[in-house]
Amino acid sequence: MEAFVIWLNNLIWSPALVYLCLGTGLYFSIRTRFMQVRHVGGMVKLTFQGEKSEAGVSSFQALALSLSGRVGTGNIAGVATAIAFGGPGAIFWMWLVAFLGAGSAYVESTLAQIYKTKHKGQFRGGPAYYIEKGLGIKWYAILFAIATIMATGMLLPGVQANSIVSSLGTAFGFNTSISGAVLVTVIAIIIFGGIKRIVGVAQVIVPFMALGYILIACLIIFMNIEKLPDAFMLIFKSAFALESAFGGIIGLAISWGVKRGIYSNEAGQGTGAHAAAAAEVSHPAKQGLVQAFSVYIDTLLVCSATAFMMIITGMYNVFDASGKGYIVNKMNGVEPGPGYTQAAVESVFPGFGNGFIAISLLFFAFTTIMAYYYIAETNIAYLNRYKDRPWMSFVLKLIFLSAVFYSCVKNATTAWTLGDIGVGIMAWINIIAILLVQKPALLALKDYEKQKKEGKDPVFNPQELGIKNADFWENEYKKDNRKDAS
Repeated sequence: MEAFVIWLNNLIWSPALVYLCLGTGLYFSIRTRFMQVRHVGGMVKLTFQGEKSEAGVSSFQALALSLSGRVGTGNIAGVATAIAFGGPGAIFWMWLVAFLGAGSAYVESTLAQIYKTKHKGQFRGGPAYYIEKGLGIKWYAILFAIATIMATGMLLPGVQANSIVSSLGTAFGFNTSISGAVLVTVIAIIIFGGIKRIVGVAQVIVPFMALGYILIACLIIFMNIEKLPDAFMLIFKSAFALESAFGGIIGLAISWGVKRGIYSNEAGQGTGAHAAAAAEVSHPAKQGLVQAFSVYIDTLLVCSATAFMMIITGMYNVFDASGKGYIVNKMNGVEPGPGYTQAAVESVFPGFGNGFIAISLLFFAFTTIMAYYYIAETNIAYLNRYKDRPWMSFVLKLIFLSAVFYSCVKNATTAWTLGDIGVGIMAWINIIAILLVQKPALLALKDYEKQKKEGKDPVFNPQELGIKNADFWENEYKKDNRKDAS
């Protein structure tokens, strides 16, 4: 079984998917005239604009919800595995996939807004919705929904849960089974409370955890500032095989950098689009720009913070191309994962690092688990949009909680491999979809820029742009506006 899982993961994450992710990001960056550079100031402003409603959440709440999915164990353990198997050069490719991926994130998130619907009084949307409405291919939409329910409901939560109990065990000696039981209990209380409770928790925890983590990282970097230029040079040289020690693993640097970059920032994977659809905005491009900015926060800030802590302090190992020997072996017996980051902080702040990273990872991974449940539930809602089957949501909750506990007591390697399979399947389906249905998102950006240039607060009218099947914007949004005006 283990051999089959490894074979399937290698098949899904073949070079074809790596180049598809990079190529799609570059393509959308060009098509949007590098909106991730031109609109970076506007992205920040839009993050704190907009109001929540009974059906939707504010832009900031949607950002917090998407960041709760993006900022997780991939920012700590994922960066460690990227360096361990791809060398320091993998970090450059993580940066590149984030920069280019912001273009993909804009497109998928804007499409999610354009084709969102109201289901039981709440906004729902995502790839399954825009595949059906934008492409008119219902079976493909159902395929994505089923794949995503399996990935976010069964495969991906295990990576986060396993990292939580592992780091807590290392730092505090907590029993794995007891930690898993407590984790499952707290998650159950939140997910049975619905989307509003999930968003409420996320908007409090996410800013706190990200700022605290970056602050400690900046402090460590400042205390070793003389080593920062050499760290930059090592990353860039290793990325292009200019550092002789890592020249033999440049292919692995690209592969691991892209794989872990997508796992972390989720650009093009389709998961962030679900949170984008939940936002209450006057124009879809607004949320598209906010979600593009979230990719920057995840990778260029949080992942970079982790990478520089490891490289500057020298607390990392790098495997050779065989994966059995070492190119760099500075930490005997420490497996790639949270242990690298714990050792990095511990080397500067003895007695503090293990506990700090364990608590950081607890917050990071916990909120990601909640986001995964929301994504899985949204796709259940898609399957139930014409016929209400409440038992499906209940069964999802039971399977989800069981998967979390099961992964707490399994080894980390299996959990990560299954997680990679889930990410890869969603990425394949979603990237092909957004390449096929891209036009409405590009039209929305031009319309947004045109209205901004005219000094207006952009309002979306799909009929003027020739966009069909944007049912919410054609009907309910206009109705709500008339109600507000009266």
